[in-house]
Amino acid sequence: MKYRGYSDFSHGQTDRIGVLVTNLGTPDAPDTPSLRRYLKEFLADPRVVEVPRALWWLILNGVILRIRPKRSAAAYKTVWTEQGSPLLFHTQEQAKQLQKSLAEEYGDDVVVRFAMRYGSPAMSDVIDEMLQSGVRKLVLFPLYPQYSGATSGSTFDALAQEFMQRRWLPDFRFISHYHDDAGYIDACAQQIESFWQQHGRPQKLIFSYHGVPKKYLTQGDPYHCECHKTSRLIAERLDLGKDDYLTTFQSRFGREEWLQPYTDETLKALPDAGVKNVQVFCPGFSADCLETIEEIGEENREYFAEAGGEHYAYIPALNSTVEHINALTAIVKRELQGWSLDHDETARQRRAAARQQHYGELNNPDEST
Repeated sequence: MKYRGYSDFSHGQTDRIGVLVTNLGTPDAPDTPSLRRYLKEFLADPRVVEVPRALWWLILNGVILRIRPKRSAAAYKTVWTEQGSPLLFHTQEQAKQLQKSLAEEYGDDVVVRFAMRYGSPAMSDVIDEMLQSGVRKLVLFPLYPQYSGATSGSTFDALAQEFMQRRWLPDFRFISHYHDDAGYIDACAQQIESFWQQHGRPQKLIFSYHGVPKKYLTQGDPYHCECHKTSRLIAERLDLGKDDYLTTFQSRFGREEWLQPYTDETLKALPDAGVKNVQVFCPGFSADCLETIEEIGEENREYFAEAGGEHYAYIPALNSTVEHINALTAIVKRELQGWSLDHDETARQRRAAARQQHYGELNNPDEST
């Protein structure tokens, strides 16, 4: 095996710490070819679909990728903007604001970048750029508050696979979840309270999370438990009673049982139970995307109205709110503890020059005598 390196690597670089924030991913455009490429990469991940590989290859390539890309492209067209995919530009802005926030304390010693687990910008490309810029310690921060093997676990797999092929490894820290982080909980509560100030409070607040197959729970995945803990902590922060909110799960795929109760079925049933004014918030989505804007904002709104519901509202994701960026900043700062940063620029440059000189002497031994 030939390990990846750099033919023109500079040994005189100033060492930096890198923070790589990631999210799930998005197609390059809202068209069928782009969706086919994206879905092929996403659904081929064994962490996402735990089905025997040979069988799943036949299903994926023989059925799903022939039908679903066109349907998904139509859905993406409804949420696409002049800036492109909502998930892409929100994640980009989160990384930008996180960089600004960390720079107040660390200057340019800490480099923040963003990547997507599937699609562009690819983790491999961004990590390559970070290493070339002098990153020697790396914090990987998947923006999934609640851990699941299909999300955070898959992101770690991609990181491990990337560095299995590289000559040089940085120090690593991996943020696997932050479902009960006080700053994150407070940011969610403030987002809801801000919405209530403008639109009033509902009869019932629905916390909707992306679903996963139930078998993941029974096999030890903590996602279900962490979702419920997040809901409980936000509800306590908002001083809600047990009858004031529900936790549900959306976006199921296939025929097997997923985590319940299902968001769509819940919304269809609530009007008959006398609940005709609801608001939905999605704590597991750090940024608005197809699943929040189209599925929750539009599709489930229609289900509720058709069932007799009268008032329905989707509360936007945290995106780049000040409270959210503050929470993310605090989480990263905790991870940076113990990693020394030399703020003496003169000393840093002196060490970098010494490394470069040493490298030169190794390559030109006659000139060093």
